[in-house]
Amino acid sequence: MYKMVINPEVKKGHINPELQGHFSEHLGRCIYEGLYVGENSDIPNVNGMRKDVVEALKEMKIPVLRWPGGCFADEYHWKDGIGPKEKRKKMINTNWGGVVEDNSFGTHEFMELCKQLGCKTYINGNMGSGTVQEMSEWVEYMTFDGVSPMADMRAENGHKDSWKIDYFGVGNENWGCGGNMTPEFYANMYRRYQTFLRIYNADKPFAKVACGPNGDDYEWTDRVMKTCFDSPKKEHGFMDGLSLHYYTITYDWDNKGSATGFNKSEWYRTLNKTLFMEELIERHTAIMDKYDDEHKVGLIVDEWGIWHEVEEGTNPGFLYQQNTMRDALVAAINLNIFNKHCDRVRMANIAQMVNVLQAVVLTDGDKMILTPTYHVFKMFNCHQDAELLDSHIDVTKIGEDEWMVPNLSESASVDKDGNINITIANLSCDDAYDVESVLVDSKIANVSGEVLTAGMGDYNTFEKADTVKCVEYSDFTVNNDRIKMTIPACGVVKLTVKLAP
Repeated sequence: MYKMVINPEVKKGHINPELQGHFSEHLGRCIYEGLYVGENSDIPNVNGMRKDVVEALKEMKIPVLRWPGGCFADEYHWKDGIGPKEKRKKMINTNWGGVVEDNSFGTHEFMELCKQLGCKTYINGNMGSGTVQEMSEWVEYMTFDGVSPMADMRAENGHKDSWKIDYFGVGNENWGCGGNMTPEFYANMYRRYQTFLRIYNADKPFAKVACGPNGDDYEWTDRVMKTCFDSPKKEHGFMDGLSLHYYTITYDWDNKGSATGFNKSEWYRTLNKTLFMEELIERHTAIMDKYDDEHKVGLIVDEWGIWHEVEEGTNPGFLYQQNTMRDALVAAINLNIFNKHCDRVRMANIAQMVNVLQAVVLTDGDKMILTPTYHVFKMFNCHQDAELLDSHIDVTKIGEDEWMVPNLSESASVDKDGNINITIANLSCDDAYDVESVLVDSKIANVSGEVLTAGMGDYNTFEKADTVKCVEYSDFTVNNDRIKMTIPACGVVKLTVKLAP
């Protein structure tokens, strides 16, 4: 029996809904076919946005969406994506598959999508091949109310009122595809560019996000923070957030491994690499603390997830992959880690939302399926806008050789209605575990739950869309202040606990 202790009286931080954010790039079939089919499509849509996908994402409670990239962002010129669609410039998407990008999905379409989803907006600006003026004018175009060239242009294009930007990223992966910059060069460019990103309306502020490190490049974090904080305004370093990118890859970039054809050894190897996220957050946080010990600057993990080899027969540049229970565990582990570090991690965006990498939705023509990762996100939305509770669980190391992992991962929070929500993932692909959860100085009135579990390699297909899905969970007993439960192998369990007055 493994013991979990939760103290409802000790709150350790606020869990931003944005920790369960998503990412949509002009890559493969994420935007086109996945989210946007055009107003004239036979696929049911509202202003070009797929009704089935939008409804599924709303039910999942998507909190924020990042766009247009990714590497695409630093080759994207926003004026190509506005105005009459027949007049918009076409370009070759050199990063992803060499296909023609017709720019039929641009600023107006993205804002329409976020309106339909009811989510916040995260725009990624072009520093790599764009100018300060171009980025500044984009912000003006989107957010300025009044008389100005960009506001007038927006009105001419059919949208008189300004929009709300919630987050604006200044460049993407500028250490690589965004310009191969050095940290100091990027940081000084960031200081310059962000100066001209005006907040025109005090009622519509937005957070500025600087390009942070690639995985464990701790030197990048240190040098960017040092350069940005070396100023009279060192109290915030001109930024509200610093990004972090880390992908779980079973082997390496030359051999990323199959999404579906894997064995137990690869299962544990993958989960071990996923757990590296916690070390990354802790070490980058320690560096940020040297310059920002009050945690004013959030760590923004705006690209994360598992990256497999593409499915056989698909365009290698489209990054289309299947999604199994292994991917579901990757998602649960990361979301628990983000919860535990919500004092510094303010947003996270899984890559990517539809048809690309660790997608929550896959489409094929007019058909749509929900992946195991989707079901994890839907389970975890109970933590959105909640308060992290002090919690701890006893664990045993399991796995093979150097790829050992703790057998259990957990987090707990209390929502605004006083409900305590607990999420526990079982990292074993073979064994179920008995767990006793103790709620300190409390009396439990009621418990409900749901579970996601299947074979380690199980996944949903367009022919069998419900192979992996959430069902009601009742494998527990309640006695005063404790819950005894069994967590199935390859399983993720969510419990909602109501305490007695």
